[in-house]
Amino acid sequence: MARVPTSLLAAGGLTGGFALAQAKKKRQLGGAVFAAGTLAAVPQWYRTAGAGGAAALTGVAVGAMGASHPLAKKIGAWPSVAVVSGVVALAAWAAVDRRA
Repeated sequence: MARVPTSLLAAGGLTGGFALAQAKKKRQLGGAVFAAGTLAAVPQWYRTAGAGGAAALTGVAVGAMGASHPLAKKIGAWPSVAVVSGVVALAAWAAVDRRA
């Protein structure tokens, strides 16, 4: 079975979580999807980048989730989600996926 790039897992958790939360009007569902995407990426982050790298990438993902809210007030919800998802994807690719 082919490995799913962690950049897609983490960024997909942010994007998919927002889409679900918006569609269902339940922020908790969005948070669950975000958490699932991030947690699915953590084992590969740990194997490739070590504990520190996995912690840093998890921090980037959580920070991106937090930053998306004030950013959305400036540029809009979907553009904000796109920007922070891109940041997370780029960080995961640079730290882990390009090495695989």
